[in-house]
Amino acid sequence: MTSSGRRTVYLDHAATTPMLPAAIEAMTSHLGRTGNASSLHGSGRAARRTVEESRETIAAALNAQPSEVVFTSGGTEADNLALKGLWWARLTEDPRRRRILLSGVEHHAVLDPAVWLAQHEGAELEWLPVDELGRVRPEEVQRAIEQDPESVSFVTLMMANNEVGTLQPIQEIAALAQAHEIPMHTDAVQAVGQVPVDFAALGVDAMTISGHKVGGPYGIGALVVRKETKLVPILHGGGQERDVRSGTLDAPATAGFAVAVEHAVKRQIDEAQRLIGLRDRLVDGIVGTIEGAKLSGDPVRRLPGNAHLSFKDCEGDSLLLLLDARGIEVSTGSACNAGVAEPSHVLLAMGYDDQRARGSLRFTLGHTSTQADVDAVLDHIGPVVERAMSAGLQNVGRNN
Repeated sequence: MTSSGRRTVYLDHAATTPMLPAAIEAMTSHLGRTGNASSLHGSGRAARRTVEESRETIAAALNAQPSEVVFTSGGTEADNLALKGLWWARLTEDPRRRRILLSGVEHHAVLDPAVWLAQHEGAELEWLPVDELGRVRPEEVQRAIEQDPESVSFVTLMMANNEVGTLQPIQEIAALAQAHEIPMHTDAVQAVGQVPVDFAALGVDAMTISGHKVGGPYGIGALVVRKETKLVPILHGGGQERDVRSGTLDAPATAGFAVAVEHAVKRQIDEAQRLIGLRDRLVDGIVGTIEGAKLSGDPVRRLPGNAHLSFKDCEGDSLLLLLDARGIEVSTGSACNAGVAEPSHVLLAMGYDDQRARGSLRFTLGHTSTQADVDAVLDHIGPVVERAMSAGLQNVGRNN
């Protein structure tokens, strides 16, 4: 509830999803227990059992081997481990492997370590172009690889865009990379639970997932990585997680994470259909009543819970705050970049002009979303857009 007593409408599931009751129960049931999963006594073995059972549950849900699930502190660490670990491993084998192929619509958890590798380690970043829907075409990847296959370190491409919801042809692109024995990483943080995710079938070498995007706890994620894929660790210490990621394992968090992943994957088909119905009603209602409102991203191959819209002559931040004052919580894009007065790098890479990139909102639905939530947005969006447009025109007048 808001301070005024109004019910809060939460439509920012892409930033974080409310924890599932079952995940809360699984996690809290272990919080009072003592035991380091690396200890050999009874309490330690009990903690280890929790971790390994959680690992097996997650692996089964994603069609991976349990030994391929490497627990991390979240999606950002998993992305960093994938990029830096692959870079150093490949460079050690062959110093010619300096090209990293990636797109300009990646999450900052991928973009920033890639830029760091370029600035500090001599990596050569090759930006794969995206079309106006935010898609990377496989032929562009093939063209980039075939320029000089021996110089490519790896390919990294997100499975589903966190801002506009567009799905990438990961399986097809992974096959192109595999044909040249080039490893591929995908950030699947937004995809798990929303679309089918089969690690073995995808053909990628490493895949990032995160707990709090699927109804699990904050502060835990995993890099699912093939056993034969070589990674140089970025953390050194006790040698946990196949000596790939050192650090004391959080047994309660792994338990909550596992329950959330299993629940999200089991309910994925039915939940996707439910969310598509809500999303389409939301999009149709906004586009049909607000002049100049346009849906961003692929209209068909997109996340079922994502509705990203741009508005004419409005600032996205103004729209967000006006909706927030009415108890409706949405986003202008990635929560990791919230508060920064810059247009979305994703929208700019898709060819949007500066105004349209700034005048966008992201509505993301999830397991708590209802028809009443959609109705609330449709009831308020008209007056909110009108007020934001008025404020924008006043600012333009003052600046002239």
